[in-house]
This record gives sequence, C-alpha cells and structure tokens, in this order.
Amino acid sequence: MEGSWGKTRPMNQNWPKSPSGEPEKAVFLCNSRALDFGDELKISMLESYGIPCLRDYPGDGSFGKVVLGMSGQGTDIYVPESMLEEARNLLAAEPEEQE
Repeated sequence: MEGSWGKTRPMNQNWPKSPSGEPEKAVFLCNSRALDFGDELKISMLESYGIPCLRDYPGDGSFGKVVLGMSGQGTDIYVPESMLEEARNLLAAEPEEQE
C-alpha cells in the first residue's frame, strides 16, 4: 500500500498529517469480504466516527470490482497509523441491544 496513494481512491482530505505536513502513514486494519457488504459497512462506520479509510483491492480485485461489482479477494482497509487502535476497538465492539 505504501507509495500507492490514490491507487484505488483519492486521499481523503480529512487524512491527518504528520508534523512535517506529509500525509500520515496508512496502516493495514483488516481485509473484509464484499459478499455481505461487510467492507462498505465497516468503512461507513469508521468514517462516521471520524476515522478516514483507504481501500485497496488485492490481487485482481480492481478488475473484479469493475466487472462483478465486488472483489473476489475482498477489500483491504487502511487507516491512519495514529487511529489504528481506535479503529480496531470500534470493529471489535459488540453492538448494544435495544429493548
């Protein structure tokens, strides 16, 4: 993923910057399958909590995304290094049941 900014999607303007003004390093959060729209749900949830995400479609995933509407190898989700722990905690949280 390093060196591939904008490969699958332009850099989010909310992406944090390092003290030198460069975009913060993107780190791998998880790979999510697209069959149940899990990738889109995770990205939407993270972004709603203010955590910007980058997507990468491994292997021939970009081709599959264009032809089939989903990547056969899922979506790799990357977040800013400083927000990795918060993103992991959000994805690991159990949903609260409403009565």
